[in-house]
Amino acid sequence: MLTQDSPEQIRKVGAQAEAVMPQAAAARSLTRIFGLEIRAAVLTVFVDLLVFAADTFSMETVLPLGIAVAAALGFIVYKIQRKWYDDDHESALIKAMIIALMTAIPVPITPLLAVPGGLIGIAGRLRRGKNENHPK
Repeated sequence: MLTQDSPEQIRKVGAQAEAVMPQAAAARSLTRIFGLEIRAAVLTVFVDLLVFAADTFSMETVLPLGIAVAAALGFIVYKIQRKWYDDDHESALIKAMIIALMTAIPVPITPLLAVPGGLIGIAGRLRRGKNENHPK
C-alpha cells in the first residue's frame, strides 16, 4: 500500500540518512545556505534589469522609486523563500535583504548573485527528489 509521507516523516528519514552519510548533511546545508528558489531568482533578475534600465534612462531621477521597488522585491523574495523553499525566518530574511540591497544599487550586479543562487536552489530541489513535488 502506497501512502504519501508527511513532512515530519521525510525530515526524520533525512536526519537518519545524514547521521549515516555526513556528506549528505554537508550538501544539504550548502543548498540551504546559498539556495534561492528559482522563481525568486528569475523575478530578481527581471526586476533588477527593469530598475537598472529605468535608472539609466532617467539619469537616476527615479532612484527613490528603484529603492521602493527593491524593498517590495525583498518582501516578495522573503515570502517565496519561506513558503516554497522552506527557509526558516532568519535565513529567508537574510536572503531577502541581500536581494533588496543588490537591487537597490543602480548597477546590474544582482544577476551575479541571483543566477548562481537559483542554480543551487534547483540542485537542492533535485537532491531532495520526489518527496516534495508540489509547492506548499
